[in-house]
Amino acid sequence: MITRSKRELDNVPVGSLGLIAIKGCEKLGEKVDNYLVKWREESSHEHKDNIIFSGYEKDSFLIDAQVPRFGSGEAKGIINESVRGMDLYLMVDVTNYSETYSLTGNTNHLSPDDHYQNLKRIIAAIGGKGRRVNVIMPFLYESRQHKRSSRESLDCALALQELVRMGVDNIITFDAHDPRVSNAIPLSGFETVRPTYQFIKGLLRHVKDLQIDSEHMMAISPDEGATERAVYLANVLNLDMGMFYKRRDYTKLVDGRNPIVAHEFLGSSVEGKDVIILDDMISSGDSILDVARQLKQRKAKRIFAAATFGLFTNGFDKFDQAYEDGLINGILTTNLIYQPKELLERPYYINCDMSKYIALLVDTLNHDGSLSSILNPIERIQDVVKRYNAGEDI
Repeated sequence: MITRSKRELDNVPVGSLGLIAIKGCEKLGEKVDNYLVKWREESSHEHKDNIIFSGYEKDSFLIDAQVPRFGSGEAKGIINESVRGMDLYLMVDVTNYSETYSLTGNTNHLSPDDHYQNLKRIIAAIGGKGRRVNVIMPFLYESRQHKRSSRESLDCALALQELVRMGVDNIITFDAHDPRVSNAIPLSGFETVRPTYQFIKGLLRHVKDLQIDSEHMMAISPDEGATERAVYLANVLNLDMGMFYKRRDYTKLVDGRNPIVAHEFLGSSVEGKDVIILDDMISSGDSILDVARQLKQRKAKRIFAAATFGLFTNGFDKFDQAYEDGLINGILTTNLIYQPKELLERPYYINCDMSKYIALLVDTLNHDGSLSSILNPIERIQDVVKRYNAGEDI
């Protein structure tokens, strides 16, 4: 497993490290900060008398930044401490609908547009005084509007270009809906990270009787877009892989999309096998549950659904029912976006904490180190599977 102590951090820091958790991302920011503080306390003695490492160890790397709103609903970004010459990492959760503001006496919930605007306000408040500005945006803003069909806006590409024009050097996101959006900013840093290792670790911690081989387990892609995720997992764990494709009615348009008529399956038999359905997000959940239903009809044994982002836009009732009916045995999502209390209380829910992973990325980037070993988790996956098969604690 790649830990902080096993990495080569030979380069001096780009600048004094600063972490800004924008409104709605404070909880994840605090967890990341705790790891960074702990690691740097452990290694600060190595550089105690080196002026280049001034400010290397702190009680907290979080910077006090706020986005207050006027009575009209308009806002401004404020940074309450100096950031001159710092290597800054701005964390934003554009999906956090729990954040609210008052407008003419009415309570409004922040939309992804509002969160994105808040990010730009904080970048504007930095005013070019930071040595480097990096944005950590787990759920990539407008990533579902990544390609053009007829006369449509290309919102994701526009947003990325706008951030780069504002002086952002690196953009780190997780499981982008389509990684090819990076083509919009070919000369700037863009990383899309997949939490495959955390999914496997979470599953192995909670399910103690899995047999990880092609005879007893399969990786399933719920649609064409998620095929690469399932292929990767299947190759790393030496499993068989199957996929569904969506048959749509192109004569109709519902809410701007052609409705799905059915999910058709391609692949070997799933009978008697545990299956993992991999996707980037669970939105309403209709697609995942329809796929699970079809897998049960094909006599799959246990079904686990893993998605980087659990939006659950239509609530949890249908998932509760699916769990009670034995359709779904577990759902894994990350804490990269807002998690309501009701989700964390579900008996079938497995939470995959990504804060340590983000801290590793931040720490490595601050040292201008290579991310290759962190972004490719094959060795870590194989190590955790080996320990699981040996009966060790994960």
